[in-house]
Amino acid sequence: MAPVKHELDRTSAVTAYKTILKRVVDNRPSGTRHRLAMALGKNRSFVSQITSPAYSVPIPAGHLDTVFEVCHFTASERREFMAAYERAHTRRLGLVRRPSSRRALTLTLPDLGDPRRNRLLEETVAGVVRLIVRLVEET
Repeated sequence: MAPVKHELDRTSAVTAYKTILKRVVDNRPSGTRHRLAMALGKNRSFVSQITSPAYSVPIPAGHLDTVFEVCHFTASERREFMAAYERAHTRRLGLVRRPSSRRALTLTLPDLGDPRRNRLLEETVAGVVRLIVRLVEET
Protein backbone atom coordinates (compact mmCIF):
# COMPACT_ATOMS: atom_id res chain seq x y z
CA MET A 1 0.00 0.00 0.00
CA ALA A 2 2.87 2.44 0.60
CA PRO A 3 3.64 2.87 -3.15
CA VAL A 4 0.03 3.91 -3.80
CA LYS A 5 0.20 6.62 -1.10
CA HIS A 6 3.54 7.81 -2.49
CA GLU A 7 2.00 8.07 -5.96
CA LEU A 8 -0.96 10.04 -4.58
CA ASP A 9 1.43 12.39 -2.76
CA ARG A 10 3.44 12.89 -5.95
CA THR A 11 0.28 13.49 -8.00
CA SER A 12 -0.99 16.10 -5.55
CA ALA A 13 2.45 17.75 -5.53
CA VAL A 14 2.46 17.90 -9.35
CA THR A 15 -1.06 19.36 -9.22
CA ALA A 16 0.21 22.02 -6.79
CA TYR A 17 2.93 23.40 -9.08
CA LYS A 18 0.73 23.11 -12.16
CA THR A 19 -1.94 25.13 -10.35
CA ILE A 20 0.63 27.88 -9.78
CA LEU A 21 1.68 27.77 -13.45
CA LYS A 22 -1.96 27.91 -14.60
CA ARG A 23 -2.58 30.94 -12.39
CA VAL A 24 0.50 32.70 -13.80
CA VAL A 25 -0.38 31.91 -17.43
CA ASP A 26 -4.02 32.93 -16.94
CA ASN A 27 -2.82 36.34 -15.71
CA ARG A 28 -0.61 36.93 -18.75
CA PRO A 29 -1.64 38.40 -22.11
CA SER A 30 -3.52 36.38 -24.66
CA GLY A 31 -1.19 34.23 -26.75
CA THR A 32 1.12 33.24 -23.89
CA ARG A 33 0.36 29.53 -24.35
CA HIS A 34 1.11 29.79 -28.05
CA ARG A 35 4.39 31.62 -27.39
CA LEU A 36 5.30 28.96 -24.83
CA ALA A 37 4.62 26.18 -27.36
CA MET A 38 6.83 27.95 -29.90
CA ALA A 39 9.62 28.54 -27.39
CA LEU A 40 9.58 24.91 -26.26
CA GLY A 41 9.36 23.59 -29.81
CA LYS A 42 6.23 21.67 -28.86
CA ASN A 43 2.62 21.69 -29.99
CA ARG A 44 -0.20 23.45 -28.15
CA SER A 45 -1.60 20.21 -26.74
CA PHE A 46 1.67 19.62 -24.86
CA VAL A 47 1.42 23.11 -23.36
CA SER A 48 -2.21 22.43 -22.41
CA GLN A 49 -1.11 19.26 -20.64
CA ILE A 50 1.73 20.89 -18.69
CA THR A 51 -0.30 23.95 -17.72
CA SER A 52 -3.43 22.11 -16.61
CA PRO A 53 -3.63 20.61 -13.11
CA ALA A 54 -6.16 18.13 -14.54
CA TYR A 55 -3.36 16.32 -16.40
CA SER A 56 -0.70 14.36 -14.51
CA VAL A 57 1.96 15.11 -17.14
CA PRO A 58 4.93 16.60 -15.24
CA ILE A 59 6.89 19.55 -16.55
CA PRO A 60 10.37 18.42 -17.61
CA ALA A 61 13.08 20.16 -15.59
CA GLY A 62 14.81 21.20 -18.80
CA HIS A 63 11.82 23.33 -19.77
CA LEU A 64 11.65 25.36 -16.56
CA ASP A 65 13.93 28.24 -17.61
CA THR A 66 11.93 28.69 -20.82
CA VAL A 67 8.63 28.56 -18.92
CA PHE A 68 9.87 31.21 -16.48
CA GLU A 69 11.14 33.43 -19.29
CA VAL A 70 8.14 33.21 -21.62
CA CYS A 71 5.54 33.45 -18.84
CA HIS A 72 7.41 36.31 -17.13
CA PHE A 73 7.34 34.81 -13.64
CA THR A 74 7.95 37.31 -10.87
CA ALA A 75 10.58 36.39 -8.27
CA SER A 76 7.89 35.43 -5.73
CA GLU A 77 5.96 33.35 -8.29
CA ARG A 78 9.16 31.56 -9.22
CA ARG A 79 10.00 30.79 -5.56
CA GLU A 80 6.48 29.49 -4.92
CA PHE A 81 6.57 27.36 -8.09
CA MET A 82 10.04 25.95 -7.37
CA ALA A 83 9.12 25.00 -3.80
CA ALA A 84 6.15 23.02 -5.12
CA TYR A 85 8.20 21.56 -8.00
CA GLU A 86 10.90 20.36 -5.62
CA ARG A 87 8.27 18.69 -3.39
CA ALA A 88 6.93 16.84 -6.43
CA HIS A 89 10.29 15.84 -7.89
CA THR A 90 12.75 15.30 -5.07
CA ARG A 91 14.96 13.11 -7.28
CA ARG A 92 15.37 15.94 -9.79
CA LEU A 93 16.77 18.44 -7.30
CA GLY A 94 20.18 18.32 -8.98
CA LEU A 95 18.62 19.29 -12.31
CA VAL A 96 16.37 21.92 -10.80
CA ARG A 97 18.99 23.61 -8.66
CA ARG A 98 21.64 23.60 -11.35
CA PRO A 99 22.70 27.21 -11.63
CA SER A 100 21.99 28.69 -15.00
CA SER A 101 24.78 30.97 -16.08
CA ARG A 102 23.64 33.25 -18.84
CA ARG A 103 24.80 36.47 -20.33
CA ALA A 104 22.86 39.06 -22.26
CA LEU A 105 23.36 39.95 -25.90
CA THR A 106 21.62 42.90 -27.49
CA LEU A 107 20.52 42.66 -31.11
CA THR A 108 19.33 45.42 -33.38
CA LEU A 109 16.40 44.37 -35.55
CA PRO A 110 14.65 46.33 -38.27
CA ASP A 111 11.38 48.06 -37.44
CA LEU A 112 8.81 46.38 -39.66
CA GLY A 113 6.31 49.18 -39.15
CA ASP A 114 3.73 46.90 -37.55
CA PRO A 115 3.71 46.01 -33.82
CA ARG A 116 2.41 42.50 -34.52
CA ARG A 117 5.09 41.77 -37.11
CA ASN A 118 7.79 43.28 -34.86
CA ARG A 119 6.68 41.03 -31.98
CA LEU A 120 6.66 37.96 -34.25
CA LEU A 121 10.19 38.77 -35.46
CA GLU A 122 11.43 39.20 -31.87
CA GLU A 123 9.80 35.93 -30.78
CA THR A 124 11.26 34.09 -33.77
CA VAL A 125 14.77 35.34 -33.08
CA ALA A 126 14.43 34.51 -29.37
CA GLY A 127 13.15 31.03 -30.25
CA VAL A 128 16.07 30.35 -32.57
CA VAL A 129 18.53 31.48 -29.90
CA ARG A 130 16.86 29.19 -27.31
CA LEU A 131 17.15 26.24 -29.70
CA ILE A 132 20.83 26.99 -30.36
CA VAL A 133 21.53 27.24 -26.62
CA ARG A 134 19.69 23.96 -26.01
CA LEU A 135 21.81 22.26 -28.71
CA VAL A 136 25.03 23.68 -27.29
CA GLU A 137 24.13 22.65 -23.73
CA GLU A 138 23.42 19.07 -24.85
CA THR A 139 26.96 18.56 -26.15
